[in-house]
Amino acid sequence: MTAKKKHEKEHIVTLVANLPDGTHIIEHPDGHLERHKSMTDLKRLRELTDEEIDASIKNDPDWSGDWDWGDAVLVIPPKKKPISIRVDEDVLDYFKAEGAGYQRRMNAVLRSYMEQKKKKERA
Repeated sequence: MTAKKKHEKEHIVTLVANLPDGTHIIEHPDGHLERHKSMTDLKRLRELTDEEIDASIKNDPDWSGDWDWGDAVLVIPPKKKPISIRVDEDVLDYFKAEGAGYQRRMNAVLRSYMEQKKKKERA
């Protein structure tokens, strides 16, 4: 199964923004955006005691208290620079056919190429 088909089958969405009114903007695999009202019961969360929160954490099978964030690295994405570029029409059509975000995908391909070339130069 190709990565694209697997991604479509799983229908993974990306959180784009959290708005002050409690709504979220999500991006679907096909690129369309959707506004969702949060289903979190904020009133109930505000009323939880510290003991109830600690108990729920201890009962969570995914929780681990032994995380070490000491080696965490803040990654700031590089600044984008708008340019004008001429590409073959069929190349552009290919990226656009996959939906919104085609420029981001083209940048990812160029970045991958650049990183591979740099690796070879260092070796």
